[in-house]
Amino acid sequence: MTERTPVDLWFDPFCPYAWMTSRWLLEVEKLRPIEPRWHIMSLNVLNEDKDVPESYREMIAKAIGPVRVVTAVQEKYDSETVGRLYTELGTRFHNQGRLKELDRLRETVEEALEAAGLDREFADAMDSEEFDEALRASHDDGIGRVGQEVGTPVISVEGVSFFGPVISPAPKGEEAAKLWDGVRLVAGIDGFFEIKRSRTRQPIFD
Repeated sequence: MTERTPVDLWFDPFCPYAWMTSRWLLEVEKLRPIEPRWHIMSLNVLNEDKDVPESYREMIAKAIGPVRVVTAVQEKYDSETVGRLYTELGTRFHNQGRLKELDRLRETVEEALEAAGLDREFADAMDSEEFDEALRASHDDGIGRVGQEVGTPVISVEGVSFFGPVISPAPKGEEAAKLWDGVRLVAGIDGFFEIKRSRTRQPIFD
């Protein structure tokens, strides 16, 4: 059996672009010998000392709830379980558009937990600071690899870490594998820091 290369990804469940990057990584896994490993980070923590629009601050303040739930699961279970929960959360938040129903956030989180084979009582972490230290440690581990000027997702593979890629929609099949090969190539060049263009479309979910 071919040895698989661990690829660590840090995400906030609320972030649509992190969601698409994660779905791309799962597509890459089918065609390249990689093993995605899932870690939590927080848009709320990332922006707590930054000047951001009040509407955005209100949104990410609500995002801390699901982040705490994922952290609680991350503290008890393995990466595969965290990834399974992320899939259930992201499918509801993004593909089903339920981020627009923030008044039903706990209900959505409980549904995701149950679908992932986890106890609904993990949702109690949404309103608790019990796991905040572990949350910040996971966040700091990811963001510390790339610097404070970027956000979620963060990917780290074989000592090379980077933000992104930001994609919409997530490519599939050989296109996904080609993008992976290109990202790995440029990210591995010493002295390479950034390539960017303005986004011209909203997130496109499958």
